[in-house]
Amino acid sequence: MTHKLVTLTAIAALFLSGCGQKTPDLDGSISNISDENAISGDTVTIDESAYGNEGSQNEGSQVEGNYNSSTDGFASIYFDFGDYSISSSMDEKMNTNTRIALSASSKIKIEGNCDEFGTDEYNYALGLKRAKAVKDSLISQGVSSANTVIITLGESSPVCTEPNDSCYDRNRRVDIRLLK
Repeated sequence: MTHKLVTLTAIAALFLSGCGQKTPDLDGSISNISDENAISGDTVTIDESAYGNEGSQNEGSQVEGNYNSSTDGFASIYFDFGDYSISSSMDEKMNTNTRIALSASSKIKIEGNCDEFGTDEYNYALGLKRAKAVKDSLISQGVSSANTVIITLGESSPVCTEPNDSCYDRNRRVDIRLLK
């Protein structure tokens, strides 16, 4: 009888310890997540290798078309698969975004987005890193940090849902909007 009680207690303990979903914190550590995904300040360091995605697997897949899901004159910035560094092919768009941001009379919202590949947690973290990269670039060119807000939408806001590479490329982006 006590053997059954001990076995049931051990099974219950294992079951209950597996129920709490662990997700990456902004510093790469694992913790319980809250629903807050808006950041306005300096943070973010995520160790992507902890999620089995080391480096870009689709080198050179930048979107070359005239796609834009940003508003208020800003241009969307596109990224390679699993990457969050701004490529030199996006320099002209970043310069345009900087000029608009410097002349803006209100705060700007920088939204990081991902394609559908990867876990929700990974994509939220990657979207945040992409938004932070764009914010850091804008700040380095004279835009005030106090006038920027970054958020991550992960894979939850696709602009294209067709199952092809062109569509996936369009979803790996950062959009910029004026906060009104």
